Amino acid sequence: MNDRPSDRLLHVLKAHGPQSAAALAQRLGTTVVAVRQQLDRLSERHLVSYEDERTGVGRPKRRWLLTDRGHGRFPDNHAGLTAEILRGVVDLFGPKGLDRLIAHRERETLDSYGKRIGERRDLAERIAELAAIRNEEGYMAAWTQEPDGSFLLIENHCPICVAAATCQGFCRSELSVFGTVLGPDASVHRVEHVLEGARRCAYRIIPAERPAGRSAPLPGANAP
Repeated sequence: MNDRPSDRLLHVLKAHGPQSAAALAQRLGTTVVAVRQQLDRLSERHLVSYEDERTGVGRPKRRWLLTDRGHGRFPDNHAGLTAEILRGVVDLFGPKGLDRLIAHRERETLDSYGKRIGERRDLAERIAELAAIRNEEGYMAAWTQEPDGSFLLIENHCPICVAAATCQGFCRSELSVFGTVLGPDASVHRVEHVLEGARRCAYRIIPAERPAGRSAPLPGANAP
């Protein structure tokens, strides 16, 4: 996407979910008036819509969100072609052929990620590098350390969503890859899943030896 104000606004809604105009203005470093003007224009193009949330007495709080057309502004890795190819693999080689394809992709991914992550001894460094890799691949990834010492890896976009919807073996494979590259001193659990209706995928990473007491966020962690 381009770096125009409207594209930046769409990017914030994609990465952070529904937002009020005031919250958007704060994230974008501009005025509420300017944001509302952008939202009006994007609404006319059917890229955003809003929902009014009543939390008590007074006017309801208006939160803006992406429409299906708005989500479509983000890359999907040629979704239609991907789905067609996967159906062709099953037609020609059967379900086992698709399993072999997923296993092949998993081996290549492990090799590629392993070279980047290397032998980093610190779990936080491994998670940071994994998030960087996924971000480069279009997943809009971020990570943070939680107060209880666990970590959260967040992916705000899924460029292979159509492939994953066609065969959830891709999602199981990615979870296996994460567990392998992060090493035996951590367990990885998917806690949010786009295919189950969530707006993003998120993974909780629990160190094998949990730190005692409350842990401060690590330097370099970027919050979701």
